[in-house]
Amino acid sequence: MLSTERLTLRRFRRDDLDALAAIDADPDVMRYIMDGRPRTRDQTAESLHRMMRRWDEYGFGLFAVEVRETGVLAGWAGLAIPTFLPEVMPAVEIGWRLARPFWGFGYATEAATEAMRFAFETCGLPRLISIRHVDNVRSGRVMTKLGMRHTFDTVVPEHHQPVAVHELTREQYLARR
Repeated sequence: MLSTERLTLRRFRRDDLDALAAIDADPDVMRYIMDGRPRTRDQTAESLHRMMRRWDEYGFGLFAVEVRETGVLAGWAGLAIPTFLPEVMPAVEIGWRLARPFWGFGYATEAATEAMRFAFETCGLPRLISIRHVDNVRSGRVMTKLGMRHTFDTVVPEHHQPVAVHELTREQYLARR
């Protein structure tokens, strides 16, 4: 478990499914994710199972992000292997997804900053990338705040969505600290 001033980052639990399914069912949240369609509860349940399993496989994964003051699940932030974009492999991606009521408060940046610290300082990863739909300006701003630099644009083969790839090395991260 990790903590920031306003957030708790922890591993997912099965009882997170209701809150996570509500996030994934929101068209505004999902418009820049994969093919842009909301997910069904069953799809989210499969994703939750994978997210829980990844920690055992890789020693890192996606954190459930809770608002400390209320204990409410706001979404997730953390680390994943972006196999959906073969041209960037091998790589570890830092990403985030928050429910709409939690947008605009700096939670994504706060959670991703802590996940990045975990990636570089605890896991010792040499590099992180972040991938966003080219129209997702909000995520682009978070990437800039994290110190990531845009490296190239491409298209996700499965969904033909245009994406921008951003990157930060461990050395760049340490130099910023």
